[in-house]
Amino acid sequence: MKVILTEEALRDLDEILHFIARNYPTISPAFEQRLRTLLERIGTWPHSSQHVADRPGVRVAPLIRYPYKVFYRVTEHAVEILHIRHGARRDPWETR
Repeated sequence: MKVILTEEALRDLDEILHFIARNYPTISPAFEQRLRTLLERIGTWPHSSQHVADRPGVRVAPLIRYPYKVFYRVTEHAVEILHIRHGARRDPWETR
C-alpha cells in the first residue's frame, strides 16, 4: 500500500533530522534507514500496529532502537503518516 507523509509528519521529520544531525551526526544514516524500513513495513502490513487510545482510526508504530513513534491511519488507498514524535512527549498531538 502507498505510504504518504502529511505536512505535519514532514515538519516533524525535518525537526528530528535537524536535531539528530546537530547532536548525533554519526547516527543519521542508521536512523534514516530504520525509518525507511518501518515505513515499508507499515505499507506492507498497515494493520499490524496497535491502535491509539482516544484516537479512532489512528495506529502507532515504535521506531525500534530510537525513541520515536510513527502515528498513522489507513485509508482505502494509502497509509497516511500523521506524525513522527519523540516517545517522551506527553501528548503527541499537542501544538508546538
